[in-house]
Amino acid sequence: MANAREANMLVETSRHDRVLVATLNRTDALNAISAQVLADLDAVLTDAESDAGIGALVLTGAGGKAFAAGADISEFRGATAVEARAIAARGQTLTRRLERSRLPVIAAINGYALGGGCEIALACDIRLAAESARLGQPEVTLGIVPGWGGSQRLPAIVGAGVAREMILTGRHVGAQEALRIGLVNALHPSERLLEEAIELGNRIAALPPLAVAWAKELTVAATAGDLDARLERERDVFALTFATEDHVEGVSAFLEKRPGEFRGR
Repeated sequence: MANAREANMLVETSRHDRVLVATLNRTDALNAISAQVLADLDAVLTDAESDAGIGALVLTGAGGKAFAAGADISEFRGATAVEARAIAARGQTLTRRLERSRLPVIAAINGYALGGGCEIALACDIRLAAESARLGQPEVTLGIVPGWGGSQRLPAIVGAGVAREMILTGRHVGAQEALRIGLVNALHPSERLLEEAIELGNRIAALPPLAVAWAKELTVAATAGDLDARLERERDVFALTFATEDHVEGVSAFLEKRPGEFRGR
């Protein structure tokens, strides 16, 4: 259904039997997630959920270098704490939608999945990765914290100790380590990654849809606890970091490609 909205979207879609593939396509920015990308993903999810013929969704990134290298940091520069809380809320709304969707969502991670990109992958039900994949939550290096659910979902998936080490240092993990710690479910050659994700999606989509949707709901609930309250606290802390000088320096250093000088204020 090609229309003006689709023509301007930064997320491209293609249908493969009962699987919809949504591809982030900002290759000039390593598929960094801007406000428009979030809106486009939300629109894709709405369309997919309303189509009874679709039984699974695959998310991936165009260009081969990145699933999504993170949120669009240029949109952070100059943001107030109030505006930062709204940024966190938009990302959390999308990741919660992915998590709560009736559709099983599979992330096909090719290249970088950092910051907001990693958080979107964490909200997916299954994560498949290429050997080139690198995942991480490097927000602390910008003087901020994960704001789209990473501080909550990463510990639930890899355990508290590993998650704290990753978040507190901001380091990336490669594909083999991601597999070892349970951050991804399987590794595939780059040239077969999307094919494997589609095959898995169609295998799930061939099963009874109500049972699949309810099974997903139950497994999400098993680790959620009072997730909404914890995500609200994450939004608040994310917003607070935007009122610090270290955040201003961190974002400036990132955009200017230089080391940051942090003073703890």
